[in-house]
Amino acid sequence: MEKRHELDLHPHAAGNERRDFLKGALSLMASTALPAGFATSAFAAATGKPEKTEVKVGFIPLTDCASVIVASKLGFDKKYGITIVPSKEASWAAVRDKLVNGELDASHALYGMIYGVHLGIGGPKKDMAVLMTLNQNGQGITLSNQLKEKGATTGPALAKLIKAEPREYTFAQTFPTGTHAMWLYYWLAAHGVNPLSDVKTIVVPPPQMVANMRVDNMDGYCVGEPWNARAIADGIGFSVATSQQIWPDHPEKVLGTTGEWVKKYPNTARALVAALLDASRYIDEVKNRASVAKLIAEKAYVNAPEAVIAGRFAGAYEDGLGKKWQDPKLMKFFDGGKVNFPYLSDGMWFLTQHKRWGLLKTDPDYLAVAKQINQIAIYKDAAAMARVPLPASDMRASKLIDGVVWDGKNPAAYAASFKIKA
Repeated sequence: MEKRHELDLHPHAAGNERRDFLKGALSLMASTALPAGFATSAFAAATGKPEKTEVKVGFIPLTDCASVIVASKLGFDKKYGITIVPSKEASWAAVRDKLVNGELDASHALYGMIYGVHLGIGGPKKDMAVLMTLNQNGQGITLSNQLKEKGATTGPALAKLIKAEPREYTFAQTFPTGTHAMWLYYWLAAHGVNPLSDVKTIVVPPPQMVANMRVDNMDGYCVGEPWNARAIADGIGFSVATSQQIWPDHPEKVLGTTGEWVKKYPNTARALVAALLDASRYIDEVKNRASVAKLIAEKAYVNAPEAVIAGRFAGAYEDGLGKKWQDPKLMKFFDGGKVNFPYLSDGMWFLTQHKRWGLLKTDPDYLAVAKQINQIAIYKDAAAMARVPLPASDMRASKLIDGVVWDGKNPAAYAASFKIKA
């Protein structure tokens, strides 16, 4: 493979070298912005032709499946010699099973689900792979109107109600090891509610959340859009928190597959990632958001009213309690490439939460597991093909809702540090 040359575009880089590099990079990348601390490859990696040209990619009807649909419908896949065949799935359990048995080549998937299957929790044990992150932000926690009538319109107010009026409070998430379970648990615990003992949690597929709340099967749920906005539009619930309030610019869905598939079809994997990078860049252009919302609203995809999708897709939020705002931490698909890199620390965070809540009985080798699952070499080759900049590090630091900073440096201590845990 041809060696790729990378230059960290730090403000203090040598002036002439930096100017010459920028001049060449801009002509290659067709006006793609280079975020601070990122680099890009001067030469595309010699990766070879895809081993298979038709790639079946699963998705769940959620707004953040957009890059899979856009890559297929707008032809970004053809640029890299493949044809993406989107496959609408009924639940995350179905996605898991079809990835494991080979019915799907890859899928729009929950980050924690891929890690859970790899370690044998939340399903059969099988070596799994994260090829890229598909989006950040854009999930939420919705509570029922019955809780609103009780005055439980904030986290502290909900915690107070649960203690004052004991009963079986039921909250839904979408998969035991997935992102929505972890956001829900983290948010409840940040307000003093133990999600394992103070309330009951159940698993409900995303498109069924609204219907279940309508018939009083639950007090609240955590899910991706547009199913939080739909509850407000249908007058059955309100938004008590967004996931970006829990963790600003958190990792959300990933492009998941099996380790076996990556080894068998490495060139196809690179082509698939490159196509989705191009689609992600397209979606993140503000001028394209309305047309993408219209596309994914179709019955074959998300099957929800375009208006319900479009608002939060563009960052226009309302909570169903009278508050409206333009959220700068809206659902992001690209952000100059910062969204898509499969940071090792992102994957490790989900392992710390699996350990926190007793899904893992002992501490795994956090870094080794993340390095095995997150296909950074494949991603870097694909990024070179798509002219996407790379971060300076495989790790990143973030501050969550409780003020605690996660940086991946001491995951076992982090997992053990929480007051509320299993």
